[in-house]
Amino acid sequence: MRWKLFADLAEAAGGSEPEVDDDAETVGDALDALLEAHPGLADRVLTDDGELREHINLLCNGDPVGDDALDEPVGDGDELALFPPVSGG
Repeated sequence: MRWKLFADLAEAAGGSEPEVDDDAETVGDALDALLEAHPGLADRVLTDDGELREHINLLCNGDPVGDDALDEPVGDGDELALFPPVSGG
């Protein structure tokens, strides 16, 4: 599995495709491993209660994932992505 981060999240992790060594079985496990490897992301991605911030978009293979789907399984070939809010014109 690999991660792709965008905008300020990529800056906070030191790159847009951070290395995360783990054997995650679920999207939630993979997110935990990412935040453990790059703790500067935690405040930007999670609320004080540990929930995914409302304005953060989490995708698995291009499909949106919400707090209710963090237990979805992931495998070696999956791509996870985090997007912060985007605005402009």
